[in-house]
Amino acid sequence: MAKATQKITMNPSENIPFDKLVLSQKNVRRIKNGVTIEELAADIAHRRLLESLNVRPMLDEKGGETGMFEVPAGGRRFLAIEFLVKQKKFAKTDTVPCVVNRSDRTSAEEDSLAENFHRERLHPLDELRAFKTLTDQGLEIEQIASRFHVTPAYVRQRLKLASISPKLLALYEQNEMRYDQLQAFSITDDQARQEQVWETVSRSQVKEAYYIRRLLTETAVRATDRRAVYVGIEAYEAAGGVVMRDLFEQDQGGWLQDPALLEQLVFEKLKVDAETLKTREGWKWVEAALDFPYGHTSGLRRFYGEPREMSGDELARHDAIKAEYDRLDAEYAETEDYSEETESRLDELGSALDALNERPYAYDPAEVARGGAFISVGADGQLKVESGFVRPEDEPVRSNEAGDEAYDEDRGDDGHVATAGNGVSANGKQVSPEGEEEDDGVRPLPDRLVLDLTAARTLALRNALAGDATMALIAVLHAFVLKTFYVSSSNSCLELTVQSATFGQTQGLAETPWAKEIEQRHEEWGHDLPKEPDGLWAFLLDLDEVSRQALFAHCASLSLNAVVEPWNKRPRALAHADQLARTIGFDMVEAGWAPTVDNYLGRVTKARILEAVREAKGEQSAQLIDHLKKPDMAREAARLLEGSGWLPEPLRPAPSSQVVDAVDDVVDEPVEDTPADTASELPAFLADQAQISADDTEAGDGDHLQAAE
Repeated sequence: MAKATQKITMNPSENIPFDKLVLSQKNVRRIKNGVTIEELAADIAHRRLLESLNVRPMLDEKGGETGMFEVPAGGRRFLAIEFLVKQKKFAKTDTVPCVVNRSDRTSAEEDSLAENFHRERLHPLDELRAFKTLTDQGLEIEQIASRFHVTPAYVRQRLKLASISPKLLALYEQNEMRYDQLQAFSITDDQARQEQVWETVSRSQVKEAYYIRRLLTETAVRATDRRAVYVGIEAYEAAGGVVMRDLFEQDQGGWLQDPALLEQLVFEKLKVDAETLKTREGWKWVEAALDFPYGHTSGLRRFYGEPREMSGDELARHDAIKAEYDRLDAEYAETEDYSEETESRLDELGSALDALNERPYAYDPAEVARGGAFISVGADGQLKVESGFVRPEDEPVRSNEAGDEAYDEDRGDDGHVATAGNGVSANGKQVSPEGEEEDDGVRPLPDRLVLDLTAARTLALRNALAGDATMALIAVLHAFVLKTFYVSSSNSCLELTVQSATFGQTQGLAETPWAKEIEQRHEEWGHDLPKEPDGLWAFLLDLDEVSRQALFAHCASLSLNAVVEPWNKRPRALAHADQLARTIGFDMVEAGWAPTVDNYLGRVTKARILEAVREAKGEQSAQLIDHLKKPDMAREAARLLEGSGWLPEPLRPAPSSQVVDAVDDVVDEPVEDTPADTASELPAFLADQAQISADDTEAGDGDHLQAAE
């Protein structure tokens, strides 16, 4: 005979006056967590009590009920109602719905633990649908956040999930996708793109949220990009541009979805800024571009302005700020305690002094009328202005010493001065084409005699200069500075050629730390040097030895050229560059170079990318990315190589023996012009290129693929 299943009976529900309830000390919740009592009280006042209190009758010594009840489960609700009683929003004699437990089957502590333990937080998709329903009912995000005691950002995050493809939401609901992965897809509202990216990710070994975000934003522009900073997000959006935002992660302003529109806005703004600069400062020309190639000012003479003098008010303000800074700094130095307020005030005063000391420059109006400026967008998104350049065709035509007629100061490669008028000048006398004097005085010396005499003087002067090392250094420095800073000047008797190679074909060089240091150093010297080359010799004589050596090093450094060009191998020069680098302890890793997508990884084949990762991180790391498409492989490789110190072969320091061998090979065996012979003399990275060139030549003329997979 089957045994009947015993039916359960629920605890009865009663309405009990609040003043008959007492908070039990057997409640297991001791630590405050989540919504505060005040917030819960506000919620109860708005929607009334949604969940009854769990109470037990209090017994006397004989085991009889006293009419009072303790609350072991629902203590926070009890305290919230008590808070409403204190605010006189709820009478203490009013009743509260309670579930009364008169059974001794469980203890009060167990009931308290069970009520708090057997709870399941709403699934994020359930929250999404609930919040969406409330917004459809007319509630604002701030109202929802206030009523459910969460931040408005939390509500926006849940509502943002509604932009995700239903297919992906279903995968998440079925636990086939993690929540952080789902969050990453909320960056874009393009559901087709979301599904496409998930197909890619599901076949990849890399399924992290950061990778999903990267794929979704690979065609967008970061809000921190210099172009976006220069134009401004508000201007971009006003022009119809859309910004993708990540509500779940710090996105630094998001991503701009329309790069073409952004480029258009950049060029329009640059055009306006160029016209404004030209009109305001009176330049003859102003060229504007997002970027200029490195060395774009080569061949142009540059002149520098003088800092504008302070006005009387500015001087008075400067002196007052300086006095306060000195006083406060002296007082602070005597105290041992740290003062954030004093530190802040000193920083504020220091910034004010810097602003006053950084004076705008005033230029010679005559130079401005023939000169110009370049404007571009700096790495920080601010307008970059390079002012004070004169093109050769705009250089002034100066008169000769006698003031007879005008002639250009520039001279030909042979060093001879161009003649003026129909005659020639010799010893200050004007001579007719037939060689006859225009007066009855002494005839000028014959040209051949002048040549012979001055040749003798040149040799004697050479010999004298060789005996004075200091003057020889100054003379060479004088020639270097003339060629480096005064471009077309020929005020030196030393026939030295100083060339500075430009690298206009290499993008991004101007933003490297090395280029910025060189530019800053060059500009500082440019401000210190005399405006006219005639005063340079005296300036160099007055320089102290340390400054003179620093200037010499700067000018000499600008002539260094270690570029490997396919049409100009220069093995001896390159070997010397390696010797020089080794002697001064130069290393590209220490200099700050690291492989990126732009400077290396995105410009080589997949095999080269894998080779780099394999050399730096091992075979296992290379296998992690060997299945990816090239753009994704390059980005992941850059992340893996970060901080590894890996260098491609052209940047690695050459061993001492290799440098010596390279020079010896050149001396013993002249380099042939044929690709095969050239390749045998070159390092591996150049030999590969030479072989490719030879193969291309044999195949015939055609388009050459770069970084082909």
